[in-house]
Amino acid sequence: MKGGSGGGGGVAPAKRRWRGLAIAVLFLVILSMLVPLGFLLGPHSGFHSAGHMPLQRPSPSGDRSSHIDNLVRKLGPTLPKDVLKGFVNEAKNETGSINATPKTQQKKGIPIPPQVVMQPFTSKNISRINGKAKMKSDVDESEGFCDLKYGSYCIWREENREEMHDSMVKKLKDQLFVARAYFPSIVKIPAQSKLSGELKQNIQEVECVLSESTTDADLPPEIQKKSRRMEAVIARAKSVSLDCNNIDKKLRQIFDLTEDEANFHMKQSAFLYQLAVQTMPKSLHCLSMRLTVEYFRDHLFDKELSEKYSDPTLQHYVIFSNNVIASSVVINSTVVHAIDTVNQVFHVLTDWQNYYAMKHWFLRNTFRDAVVQVLNIEDPDSYGKATLSHLTLPVEFRVSFPSNDSAPAINNRTQYVSIFSHSHYLLPEIFKNLEKVVVLDDDVVVQQDLSALWSLNMGGKVTGAIEICSVKMDQLRSYLGDHSFQKHSCSWMSGLNVIDLARWRDLDISETYWKLVKEQVSMKEGSALLATLLTFQDQIYALDRVWVLSGLGHDYGLDIEGIKKAAVLHYNGNKKPWLDLGIPKYKEYWKKFLNHEDQYLSECNVNR
Repeated sequence: MKGGSGGGGGVAPAKRRWRGLAIAVLFLVILSMLVPLGFLLGPHSGFHSAGHMPLQRPSPSGDRSSHIDNLVRKLGPTLPKDVLKGFVNEAKNETGSINATPKTQQKKGIPIPPQVVMQPFTSKNISRINGKAKMKSDVDESEGFCDLKYGSYCIWREENREEMHDSMVKKLKDQLFVARAYFPSIVKIPAQSKLSGELKQNIQEVECVLSESTTDADLPPEIQKKSRRMEAVIARAKSVSLDCNNIDKKLRQIFDLTEDEANFHMKQSAFLYQLAVQTMPKSLHCLSMRLTVEYFRDHLFDKELSEKYSDPTLQHYVIFSNNVIASSVVINSTVVHAIDTVNQVFHVLTDWQNYYAMKHWFLRNTFRDAVVQVLNIEDPDSYGKATLSHLTLPVEFRVSFPSNDSAPAINNRTQYVSIFSHSHYLLPEIFKNLEKVVVLDDDVVVQQDLSALWSLNMGGKVTGAIEICSVKMDQLRSYLGDHSFQKHSCSWMSGLNVIDLARWRDLDISETYWKLVKEQVSMKEGSALLATLLTFQDQIYALDRVWVLSGLGHDYGLDIEGIKKAAVLHYNGNKKPWLDLGIPKYKEYWKKFLNHEDQYLSECNVNR
């Protein structure tokens, strides 16, 4: 018995040892599974050991790009700054946009083939050249897209941006949208009956306020308290665990509606802007009508100065215009700065509608010793050949082309190319006795004496003009077609042009132009530009750039000292100085040549 009991006493401790060993092994196995799991989940749940930098998990509604910034900032000491910057930009681009636009492709180094976008408008209403700007942020990128799609309207919009009015009404509407998005999901949770009741009550109160108020001035005095209560209840609703699909769907619907509405208003505003550019202001229309009526009422007669009109020894200036005030400013500014005005003859070529207004204006106004002749270009008897049925003014083109260069200003991406119209090619017919004329557009202001142009030796060239070497012929190859041209030659500009009519006739420039126009009948867009550039290829004498400073009709960044030194200011672009849309700081150079004491200008409110 003793031996049996002694043997049994030896087995029990052995079993206990094996049981303890099994428990220890099982504990080690469990521990070996928990340690990696804790290591993996610890940083995201906020648990970490000493010496380890925790990583904060971004909230589902948070901005992932800020999380990337924080992550890179913490890893900063191990990476160069330029690498970090590239990493952050790339990560933001990937999270911010699914489909890369051409501009984001440019940022990533993906080459984009050069592309020219031309949008011609009629009567100096124009197209655009986009160009060399590096977008430094998403805001700049959206501005660049707006600028390309809607033209200089976007620049004008930024220049004339006003502070938001009725901001409280807008804030209440936004709160109401969010509250309505959360309410259907909150009301389905029985435990949140109190919250749903408060949410419903706040929604009804805000709806009642907005039904009676459209501006901040109409809101009741206690509206700030209502807004804070609504904001607090929305914050509580956001803290509730909900099925986000319904809320997401509702907010997306609101976002889509808002985006569609914003896009509609953008297009409508751009259309109204272009309409304002193309439409004659009410004050100028009033002036033209008043002058026409007064012409037939007063029975003024023309002064017989026909010998000066056709005298080739005098200085002849030609202006194509249907704008009385614009043509008057051109003549007045030229005469004021002329050393000798006895030899100056101005020929204003206009249409039937403005012919009598022009006649009356220049008969009742004198410009020192200079004489002014008004011709109706739509009357074939004025030059003996019926070629055009209506007056056409110089045409401006806005050409757009993407670039990889890094010019910072949006304005630097714009170039307006002004060219001759069909009417210009009648000059040899209209002025048969003249050998040389200077053509001035009606959107220029003269600041110096122009007599030196008459002694200019152009070396057998047909016309002297300002060249635009920022727009090469090669960049317009898609519009020049199969015609041969010098790829690296510069385009040129109307505005101030010295024309050798004798050389024009010898080379039969007009016939060449009309042939090119007939060849491009099917190509409406850019056909005028093509025909003009090809017609005058190798026939342009480049004037010194000090003669003309262009861009006052679109470029906000011109140097004031450069403006004062220029002989001629050219308001090319669609912000003409006689329009309300004109750039204010450049208008003064144009307005000072108006006769502010004139009765008709005051009655038609032209001087404002």
